[in-house]
Amino acid sequence: MGAAVKRIVISGYYGYKNSGDEAVLQSILLALQKEGARIGCRIEPIVLSSDPARTERIYGVRAAHRMKPMEIIRAIREGDGLISGGGSLLQDATGAKTIPYYLAIIKLAQWLGKPTFVYSQGVGPVGRKMFYSWISWVFKKCRYLSVRDQESAELLGQMGIMHNQVEVVPDPVMGLPLRESQNLSEQPKKDRPVIGVSVRYWNQDRSELRKLAECLSGLVEEREVDIRFLPFHLPDDERASEEVIGWMNPEGKDHVQMVKDVVHPQDMLAQVGQCDLLIGMRLHSLIYAASQYVPLIGISYDPKIDQFLHRLEMSAAGSTTEIVVSRVMEEVNGLLDHKERWIETKRPLIDRLKKEAHRPAEQIVSLVHERKASRQ
Repeated sequence: MGAAVKRIVISGYYGYKNSGDEAVLQSILLALQKEGARIGCRIEPIVLSSDPARTERIYGVRAAHRMKPMEIIRAIREGDGLISGGGSLLQDATGAKTIPYYLAIIKLAQWLGKPTFVYSQGVGPVGRKMFYSWISWVFKKCRYLSVRDQESAELLGQMGIMHNQVEVVPDPVMGLPLRESQNLSEQPKKDRPVIGVSVRYWNQDRSELRKLAECLSGLVEEREVDIRFLPFHLPDDERASEEVIGWMNPEGKDHVQMVKDVVHPQDMLAQVGQCDLLIGMRLHSLIYAASQYVPLIGISYDPKIDQFLHRLEMSAAGSTTEIVVSRVMEEVNGLLDHKERWIETKRPLIDRLKKEAHRPAEQIVSLVHERKASRQ
């Protein structure tokens, strides 16, 4: 007999050309596939996406439009369960509609009698207190809850969800592997160290980007390095990168480049892996770097940056409200001069996070498999 088939619907911020969120999706898909194979069942994901055709083309899975109710209902009816995650789905910093949307998807699955699972979400910030009871009401009906940091678990505790109901695990992307064909050890030797840079828009006056341009100009003047901009969210991050390059001193621009047309998460992961150090504003640029043992420097615009850095026993070198150029340059020089020491110190922490990142897939596949077996 062939392996049993389990269809799992996956809800998240997918299809928007954001490399971080796409990496979350790819990580979940690979982890589910690996765990399914381990216990002898085939996982068939159905992804809720804003661009189903693109999602199907890139990942080779079924997709339904995340904003078309009938497609969502049809997908959930066909599924054996629904995953909500990962990423920062339950937060209201970007607007009041985000939390109701994701909770409604979970509640719909529950009304249709499907088991629901929360996969390594970052919960918060939640400024509107009315959402506390909504989140608690929906989450208490889930079969499995996991969050990506202790702060999210504590926030759920304030909403009435006991700590023993929630598993704290790393972001799924910590478990994302390179493609088998991407052997970084076979890359040609570089003439200069490469500093990867991931920037995004945040301040209206672009003050944080101007400060970073000053830092990068100083580094290029001070030592022989190449600067490689890595846009994670297209096209916004490309425009932000271009602005930073425009503010840099003209003398150093011969050693500045921007990676373009990288759409698959594992291809961006390989780009990050080729760097000697990464300066990142995007959370997943830092996660990519850590997973490839690339020394990293975080510029914080959101608590999720600080929360991830704390798991590596690090703190941000600056924030969007304050970047001290001399401090950032000092940290960069220290990491470039002592790269191997950083890797040796952080490797045990990173290895543990990579291993723990697969925990939600193990739990979810097991629960779906047990449920279906019990009904046969």
